Amino acid sequence: MSDHINDKLRDSRDESPRYEREEEKMSVGRYIATRIPTLKPPMHKVANPFKLIALLNFQQWMFFLVGFLGWSWDAFDFFTVSLTVEELAKQFGKANSQITWGITLVLMFRSVGSVIFGIAADRYGRKWPFVVNNILFIILELGTGFCQTYKQFLACRALFGIAMGGLYGNAAATALEDCPEAARGIISGMLQQGYAFGYLLATAFARGLVNTTSHGWRPLYWFGACPPVLIIIFRLCLPETASYRERDAVRKANGSVTITFLSEGRVALKKHWLLLIYLVLLMAGFNFMSHGSQDLYPTMIQNQYGFSPNAVTVTQVVANLGAMAGGTTIGYSSQIFGRRFSIIFISIIGGALIYPYTFVGNKKIMAAAFFEQFCVQGAWGVIPIHLMELSPGSFRTFVVGTSYQLGNLVSSASSTIESTIGERFPLPPLGKTKRYDYGKVICIFMGCVYIYVIILALIGPERLGHRFGVAHDDDLADAVGENMVSAVVHRREAMGHDDVENGSSDGDEKGAVRRDVKAS
Repeated sequence: MSDHINDKLRDSRDESPRYEREEEKMSVGRYIATRIPTLKPPMHKVANPFKLIALLNFQQWMFFLVGFLGWSWDAFDFFTVSLTVEELAKQFGKANSQITWGITLVLMFRSVGSVIFGIAADRYGRKWPFVVNNILFIILELGTGFCQTYKQFLACRALFGIAMGGLYGNAAATALEDCPEAARGIISGMLQQGYAFGYLLATAFARGLVNTTSHGWRPLYWFGACPPVLIIIFRLCLPETASYRERDAVRKANGSVTITFLSEGRVALKKHWLLLIYLVLLMAGFNFMSHGSQDLYPTMIQNQYGFSPNAVTVTQVVANLGAMAGGTTIGYSSQIFGRRFSIIFISIIGGALIYPYTFVGNKKIMAAAFFEQFCVQGAWGVIPIHLMELSPGSFRTFVVGTSYQLGNLVSSASSTIESTIGERFPLPPLGKTKRYDYGKVICIFMGCVYIYVIILALIGPERLGHRFGVAHDDDLADAVGENMVSAVVHRREAMGHDDVENGSSDGDEKGAVRRDVKAS
């Protein structure tokens, strides 16, 4: 019987998408030669979006929703500083540029959080690291709201960076691990736009809470600490993902969970170190694309084109609505045309829109802002599922989160680069206000970034439709043995449940699996 199980397991692996199994065995020359031919869209038949989202069962929807809410509020908390820079500068007696160090510190420490919480989520499960993340959000947002000195403010934001860095990979794994394969693209796009949704929420609540009471800017931060309480309760009501429970069952059956986890790490590092470097480089390009098109843009339209603060806010809201539409649309389309093709195609369109995005000097620029961010975040909409499909199964949270945050760290100087170069192109002053041609700099900068992203997407791998179960994980089989994996898969199929808690104890499962392995 065990031979039959092993044959079945091998057959299931042989059915894996052509992208992954062939690329692992290619020489460098052959791999390079296949980059353009493999861009040909697979043209998969995909149902309309409403039918796709109907494929998710109740638990899968809850996993998506808790991941989306966590990621959205993560963004809300991040943007609170951006929206209160002037008030904070006045409170602490500092220049605006000194206050923005709070933003820089967040970006710098996010990589630390992605490593710590990513490894924790892959070892101990998605649930409790997610809960700890949100507890830290509560403490640090309240702490920021009560800061009395500039040093206290910087300390809170640095610690907030660690907490923020730990959430992205966990949110992606929670939302997408158990998602039906056909719906992955659209769910990925919807998940990524939690960031834009968080910005819209922060903008709306900032207008209602900042300088509307005697406490000035502080109520925005106090309010920011409240919703994570509900998100924590929500997450506590949900179990671990089925994908993690299945992997955890293999580790428990193999004996020591920690030793098995470390063995998986050695295999992943040995086989995928080059892929990890590639993902960081790819994420650097994507973060340059978002920060380069967004961070200095409000300054550009206000300083260069004379927009009022209200007009700047409206333009930003319109741009983020475009971002949400683009992420969902292109994420959905990537299921039809492939991940790499979708990224390259929408990047070309975005590159063509750079000129109106930066050189239209009146209110019509809102249309350009909508469609440019449609393209930028459209490409981003593919990223959560693209990273998930490329990442080693045993370290999915760590790889997704850390590659994203290291890329963010590399690109954190985007606005500084653009503003510094922009000051070399002065424009005639408006009264006593110095003006600079930031549009020209953003245009050139974004042109270079789009070319970089297109090249990286072109030369990179793709694993569209990669299966997340342990039966399709060669790394896990290398770490614990194919017999062990096949025995666990068989036992779980025979018991007819998704996790070891239903119908048997860990000890019962462990013992039964070991007997199956010995029998083989």
